[in-house]
Amino acid sequence: MSLSGFTAPWWFLLLAAVAALTALYVVVQRVMRKRTLRFANLPMLEKVAPKRQGWWRHVPAALLLVAFTLLTVALAGPTAEQKVPRNRATVMLVVDTSLSMKATDVKPSRLEAAQVAAKSFADGLTPGINLGLISFAGSATVLVAPTTDRGAVTQSIDGLKLAQSTATGDAIVAALAAIDSFGKVVGGADGPPPARVVLMTDGKETVGARRAFDAAEDAKKAGIPISTISFGTEDGVVEIEGRSQEVPVDDDSMREIAKLSGGEFFKAASAEELRRVYDTLGEQIGYEKKQTDASRPWVALGTVLGLLAVAGALVLGQRLP
Repeated sequence: MSLSGFTAPWWFLLLAAVAALTALYVVVQRVMRKRTLRFANLPMLEKVAPKRQGWWRHVPAALLLVAFTLLTVALAGPTAEQKVPRNRATVMLVVDTSLSMKATDVKPSRLEAAQVAAKSFADGLTPGINLGLISFAGSATVLVAPTTDRGAVTQSIDGLKLAQSTATGDAIVAALAAIDSFGKVVGGADGPPPARVVLMTDGKETVGARRAFDAAEDAKKAGIPISTISFGTEDGVVEIEGRSQEVPVDDDSMREIAKLSGGEFFKAASAEELRRVYDTLGEQIGYEKKQTDASRPWVALGTVLGLLAVAGALVLGQRLP
């Protein structure tokens, strides 16, 4: 039960009536006791009167007063902050497929671990989320436009192929364009749905018509935060054209992109960490917190206590309270 807020707090004025009933009950009990002691023959009363019930005789009245209090709270319209699935949102999942992603510092490789985690992320999103997919190396390719068809996304994730170079800025631009196009199609009176870009990469930007930091500022202006995932370790090595090449992750660039766009930065140095990052993003993206009606528990408990009060009165005093 919650007391985080009320939609009709003026109903609490009824608590004054509950307090008045409580005071009246106490006064009546004292008056009745005084009358009994004043007019009764005490030795005779002890012989003929039934055994006193003690404090038990007050239980039904107490339960009834508590029930009135709970029902008053219910009338005041208590609300609770609850996590509810989003019914409209757009997410573009942007995955780096440059050659550095074949590094095996994350087993079995960065790309394979990323594919597993990305598919789990896609499958776990709530139904109201439109999810799109972009892969990027030397250029960015929209593999799946925003859709609620998770099968299309997971199938495309399975088909990701490696290529040379890393055009991070172009990938962000492509994601923003896809979101804008989709928003124009589905946007109604409420405007386009809220959107976010989830960017997962392991290396520095090497090519592109639009630099990543500039594209991140464009995302900020459009109100589309970028959640960046820096995936891999400092020890990554790949073999390119017969030569070993170190491919350490570029945490600093990913942190700056997230900051410039108003998004969040995540670090994942293992497949398990990447899965946890995607789980966190799934919670953030798929659900929102709303104030919802929380009066039912108060009504239920107030009704139950009211019934118990009536039952107790009939058992203890053979009359209603």
